[in-house]
Amino acid sequence: IYRLEKEESIPDGMCIDTEGKLWVACYDGGRVIRLDPETGKRLQTVKLPVDKTTSCCFGGKDYSEMYVTSASDGMDKEWLSRQPQAGGVFKITGLGVKGVP
Repeated sequence: IYRLEKEESIPDGMCIDTEGKLWVACYDGGRVIRLDPETGKRLQTVKLPVDKTTSCCFGGKDYSEMYVTSASDGMDKEWLSRQPQAGGVFKITGLGVKGVP
């Protein structure tokens, strides 16, 4: 449904929001993107302070928070010093959409 741009790198974990749009964690791309599966267009990009984003899901009281996991596997000390949050979980708010339970 969508051809990733070079900087978006490799698709990894995904989820769907209540509007039927697809959210994709871009491994080695440092971001999560929101796609319209009907038109094949990228609607939104959320950049993160780590390269290896691995998955995304909605949560919180009303499913308006997105949680994004990341990896640190294969990163040497120099790489980790530039991305000390690698391997962590991030909470993103204010997206304007909600996930499905």
